Amino acid sequence: MNQDQKIVVIGTGGTISSRYDPSQDRFVASQELEKIAALLPDPTDLPGAEFQNFAKIPSFEMTIEVAHELVKYVAEIIARPDVAGAVVAQGTDTMEETSFLADLLLPAGKPVVFTGAQLPHDHPQTDGPRNIQDSIRAAASPDAVGLGVMVCFNGRLHAARDVTKVHTSALETFQSFDYGALGCVDQRQVVIFRRPTLRLSLSADTLDKRVELIEVGLGIDARSIDAALAAGVDGIVVEAFGRGNATSDFGRGVARACTKGVPVVVTSRCPSGRVKALYGGGGGGRDLEDAGALFAGDLKGPKARILLIVALSNANSRGQLRELFRTIAP
Repeated sequence: MNQDQKIVVIGTGGTISSRYDPSQDRFVASQELEKIAALLPDPTDLPGAEFQNFAKIPSFEMTIEVAHELVKYVAEIIARPDVAGAVVAQGTDTMEETSFLADLLLPAGKPVVFTGAQLPHDHPQTDGPRNIQDSIRAAASPDAVGLGVMVCFNGRLHAARDVTKVHTSALETFQSFDYGALGCVDQRQVVIFRRPTLRLSLSADTLDKRVELIEVGLGIDARSIDAALAAGVDGIVVEAFGRGNATSDFGRGVARACTKGVPVVVTSRCPSGRVKALYGGGGGGRDLEDAGALFAGDLKGPKARILLIVALSNANSRGQLRELFRTIAP
């Protein structure tokens, strides 16, 4: 980052911008980024920053269309020659999905860092300002160039592909179970531990495909699959048992979907580990694979859904689903 460049911080709402509203008896995303920035714990020696407010919504209200508009907005910003990188502040509920979408669609050069907070803006120990500060430093670091989109939280940097929200309220809510963090922000120093290799670069003018996410449970039948097919979905992602297994009846539903040309992607409902087609019995992984389902390695359900939406929305990548999933989730 040269001295003439800046980091642009983009606000979208979420807990980081929320305050308690007594008239509604609830927390509401209402604060401008500038008010959050006013609470930065150590603003000295920070790179120059520009603050922009894209939206004020809780991330549980984020739609695929809004997320896509956000990514296009970020793309325009990082294309500016006076910008060295960007920080996106949003709610944590869907951050792993929006950051992964950004990682799929944005060029890998300039750093883009997503962050947020677990404690509201008006909490006396709010973690938002510190996370913003750390993210600005990470986005300005020359060592972060080419790492792709990252999530910065509680001093840790994570690859968008790998990161998962693992706790409802703890400050250390984001983890990268199988690979570990990319690095850390230690006060004014950004330290990178590893560089990710499992990445894809895709494009899509619109994200207009509907993909259903279905989690299996004890004794589940095929009603959820059949209901999705009746609703006219374009694809289905299954969070299966263990290595990628389901019940026999559910397996027959998967076969019906594949016969109708609706792609089915199998992930695991386990928080860590890879799916692999090993078992028979009617709904085992080998049965699902024989029916035509694709297996998504260690990619978890929400991100497999994002990848499938992007791939199906682009005519050039629609016929390469198996290759795409093998590239990013071997």
